[in-house]
Amino acid sequence: MSAPVTTYSEGAVGIIELSRPEKFNCLSRETHGLIDKARVDFEANSAIRALLIRATGKHFCTGADLDEVKGIMTNADALDDFIASGMGTFSRLEKCSLPVIVAVQGLCLAGGTELMLSADICFAGKSAKFGDQHAEFGLIPGWGGSQRLTRLIGMRRALDLMFSARWLSADEGKEAGLVNYLVEDDELHSKALDYAQTVATRSRRGIAEMKRLARDGIEMSLEQGLRLERDAAVRHLQDSDVAEGLDAFENRRKPKFKQ
Repeated sequence: MSAPVTTYSEGAVGIIELSRPEKFNCLSRETHGLIDKARVDFEANSAIRALLIRATGKHFCTGADLDEVKGIMTNADALDDFIASGMGTFSRLEKCSLPVIVAVQGLCLAGGTELMLSADICFAGKSAKFGDQHAEFGLIPGWGGSQRLTRLIGMRRALDLMFSARWLSADEGKEAGLVNYLVEDDELHSKALDYAQTVATRSRRGIAEMKRLARDGIEMSLEQGLRLERDAAVRHLQDSDVAEGLDAFENRRKPKFKQ
């Protein structure tokens, strides 16, 4: 049986590919571990400057591996380990210093939506459908869905999706703010890769700092967030990548960032 996750790179873009289409790319503890390891390896590789998460087959991901869940239903410690594996993997992915782009086709449901929510930028093919089906089967989110969905699209929209368990079309997902770019299905992977490769030309330290400011600042008051940005800007303006960027601007050339 092939591994449920495949990793490779395209230039400066590290690719994490869900590779279990026969099970709709459902997520297991093994899958979480492989995603986590790939993130660690790509972050440690100075040649990698962006991550792209995508999936093989017709559908992106339909959620947790229910066969695994059913096998541990009466074991609280095993259930806690299963929930923690997904929660930890997605939280660390969200905090990854690299920009994380996700490309979604077909069904992106429950745990698949929770994985999508941990990325920074979402591309969707027109076949994409997003949903949180937990309520339909008496379940609740366990990998961050109730928290990230609410923060991204607002309380009432998030509760509507969680209560109703309805699916959003790709167009509705874009209108709700789940999707940044809506493209034809046959262009999904190439368009997402093009975007990731563009982002990969930026300063790695600069992108990491922007991401930290946005993700940390949203939990603060505006006054606290502005102080956070001010302190970061003072430090960052002394960075060698800034000097390179300004010299490139003045000399009308493309910058060549070291980090």
